[in-house]
Amino acid sequence: MSSTTRPTETARYEIVDFAQVPPVACPCGEARRAFADVPDYPGTVHQTAISTDALAHYHKRLTEVYYILECGADAQMELDGQQVPIRPGMCVLIRPGVRHRAIGKMKIVVIVYPKFDPADEWFD
Repeated sequence: MSSTTRPTETARYEIVDFAQVPPVACPCGEARRAFADVPDYPGTVHQTAISTDALAHYHKRLTEVYYILECGADAQMELDGQQVPIRPGMCVLIRPGVRHRAIGKMKIVVIVYPKFDPADEWFD
């Protein structure tokens, strides 16, 4: 199933309904990934449900932006070993090489550039 809807063949836009995108397991919990099948868009956008046992990992090529939609009052991001409190409405830029994980249950949007590649998930 394609993650995007193209209303007409000549449309210059794409629409995704994350409810229609099948979730996949990831080190953080469960991700719904959009726009991977759009050739002229250089990245992907994910809606991710973070579990409480997210694994620390890093990417060698990918840059990620986490936008926090929902989280508990004690939610944090661990970034290169430093724990940083977060709350809804915050945005975190994670460059290649930064070891990271979310701490606590949360719902986020992740913007990934270039397109997400599961082969670029590294664990210590």
